[in-house]
Amino acid sequence: MCSAGITKIEYADKQTIDNIYGAGQRPVSRGYGNIEPTCSVTLLRSSVEAIRAASLTRRLQDIANFDIVVCFIPVGSTTIVRHVIRNCQFKDDSLSSAQGDTKNETTFELICSHIEW
Repeated sequence: MCSAGITKIEYADKQTIDNIYGAGQRPVSRGYGNIEPTCSVTLLRSSVEAIRAASLTRRLQDIANFDIVVCFIPVGSTTIVRHVIRNCQFKDDSLSSAQGDTKNETTFELICSHIEW
């Protein structure tokens, strides 16, 4: 699917990391918990409706898992950076529109399994 209608993407992962204490006041090691990825995309309404047409029920949440590939070239570099957000699925569906809007876009929260940085 073409990404021309994506106006913004945000993704991150965070991990619970705690200091572990033994005798004394300073940590002796660290404990590492789950990695929690997050992702959201902002789409133009025309793209939302094109994606919705791919769903048999017309619900974004019923679309099967998909990957998002993000590629860019940092300023001053010639190397392409590639990130893959794996097993994405829409968590919500909404519409917001107001008088005077020159473009209609909506931000959607996605659930994903992991990010390949």
